[in-house]
Amino acid sequence: MPSFDTVLEPNLVEVRNAVDQAAREVGNRFDLKGTGARIEQKEHDITLHGDSEFQLGQITDVLLAKLTKYKVDVRFLDRTAKVEKMGGDKVKQLIKVKAGIETEAAKKIVAAIKASKLKVAGSIQGDAVRVQGAKRDDLQAAMAVIRKDIADLPLSFNNFRD
Repeated sequence: MPSFDTVLEPNLVEVRNAVDQAAREVGNRFDLKGTGARIEQKEHDITLHGDSEFQLGQITDVLLAKLTKYKVDVRFLDRTAKVEKMGGDKVKQLIKVKAGIETEAAKKIVAAIKASKLKVAGSIQGDAVRVQGAKRDDLQAAMAVIRKDIADLPLSFNNFRD
């Protein structure tokens, strides 16, 4: 039976390259030189350090520009974490890189597939959603429905089997 997987996978190599370039630019920028402004990355966590919230905003702008340059969708970033105060005037913010579809989003995808009345079935497989159908055309229509209905996540489709 033909099927495909709907996944949420960032290109971590390009994310690392963009973070490295942003860190280099932050270190070389005249208005940020000599301050506590820096960017660090550990796996799926990017930490921004600065002397003020305004400076964090500038660092965030540099990071987003570099991610865009490296063709990494900024919707992969989860910027909902609060700005934390550290000793003195220093602040930091944690940005998470999303990988894997969360359960709520997976349920929305399955519901969108069911609501489309296509002859396909969606099932949650860990951090991916597998869509199965009898015809290739139905699967392609399901991809279009997912792209249209779930616009807040940069979803991709892989493992297409005929």
